[in-house]
Amino acid sequence: MQNLTLLDGPKFQITIQRLCRQLIENHNDFANAILIGIQPRGIYLARRVAEELGKILGKPVLQGDLDITFYRDDFRRREGPLVPNQTRIDFIIEGKNIILMDDVLWTGRTIRAAMDAMLAFGRPAKVELLTLVDRRYSRHIPVTANYTGIEVDSIASQKVVVSWKETDGEDKIVLLSEAQ
Repeated sequence: MQNLTLLDGPKFQITIQRLCRQLIENHNDFANAILIGIQPRGIYLARRVAEELGKILGKPVLQGDLDITFYRDDFRRREGPLVPNQTRIDFIIEGKNIILMDDVLWTGRTIRAAMDAMLAFGRPAKVELLTLVDRRYSRHIPVTANYTGIEVDSIASQKVVVSWKETDGEDKIVLLSEAQ
């Protein structure tokens, strides 16, 4: 495998800060907006953005974690038992502006599943999507991010890996390609 580092170090943090500024432009003080991270890896992005927004705004921003395990259209096709993650949404989303967050947008299927799962908690006024990496030209479902950290043109055999300081020891985005 060949590795190409797309983003790391200070540029990683600057990208998060830029996304936060874009969110503030559209949601002001977040009085009617909620961040929801998609399990398993989108929660790190949502928590990081919520923390940064809290620093900028001087007040906490509502943030939750959403498990989509049994809402995926491929969950019956998997080998072995499924192990769901935890959903943590301890607030009302009815009539709120929701910003769904995931680390990588690829086929769009995860986002479709997240929207289905989210409806179990109420009907939001609006749903937006924030993604750290947008793998363009790979959609199976017509989904587009409202906020994007970086865009990557990749082929199906390549893989985008987002590492988080909290779990992997460093903030880094890498494009993996098979060696020729």
